[in-house]
Amino acid sequence: MARSHEGEARRGLGASIALHGTLLAASAFALVPLLWLVLTSLKPKDAWISSDVRFFDHPTLANYEYVLTETSFPRWLLNSVLVAGLTTVVGVLIAASTGYAISRFRFAGLRSILWLLLVTQMFPVAVLIVPLYNLLGGMGLLNQYPGLVLAYLTVAVPFCAWLLKGYFDTIPTEIDQAGQIDGLTPFGAFWRLVLPLAKPGLAVAAFYSFVTAWGEVAYATAFMTGDEYYTLAPGLQQFVSQSRAEWGWLTAAAVMITIPAGAVFLAVQRHLVSGLTAGATKS
Repeated sequence: MARSHEGEARRGLGASIALHGTLLAASAFALVPLLWLVLTSLKPKDAWISSDVRFFDHPTLANYEYVLTETSFPRWLLNSVLVAGLTTVVGVLIAASTGYAISRFRFAGLRSILWLLLVTQMFPVAVLIVPLYNLLGGMGLLNQYPGLVLAYLTVAVPFCAWLLKGYFDTIPTEIDQAGQIDGLTPFGAFWRLVLPLAKPGLAVAAFYSFVTAWGEVAYATAFMTGDEYYTLAPGLQQFVSQSRAEWGWLTAAAVMITIPAGAVFLAVQRHLVSGLTAGATKS
């Protein structure tokens, strides 16, 4: 019996070592591109093409200084913050009200709406560029930030509404009923009682909406023209020509781009796991 317990302990220790070793290797593999990005951004402008085998030498902030002072990067960053912020706020509000409606109410066309939310997620972005371009052109919204936000909402809202519908399903309907008995309207019960309980789901919807708009290239390139109207993704294409790419400037800009996205992730990360898994089961 003692040998059996000793063998199990050894197997448990071996499994633990193997698990932690695998996790460390995976973490190192994931961090190498990020490390390369940061180190390249701190090298002199053309050091990345040097034959010098030293991995990192003569660190400098010249790439950051050039990007911030000699290019339109600050303007692109402001444009992206504006577009991503509007997409996040408007997208979460629409998705939350839509998800609540299809979760709580039964009405004609409900099944069609559910199918529509699913079907709209099946079309790739490239297929939608031409029809969206025609629609935005007809409304006079080309090269306008509201038009770009509207295009991003067509991507963010269906997914977020479906996700929040699953989350609202886990919140007992008795809460809504109790609020209405106390004098709240259906919207009042939704706004004052249900939404505060849905913070994890709202956090996931907000993060998805923000990421959808923050790094998107196709819509921003097709619908926006002019350096002053560019967001970050099409703006950074100015650093790439037919003959070469300015990797020092690109990596410096990429490092700065990750800061707002990382801040949003840190703000919502404690809600992400519960928000993503809550809709898997219904209480």
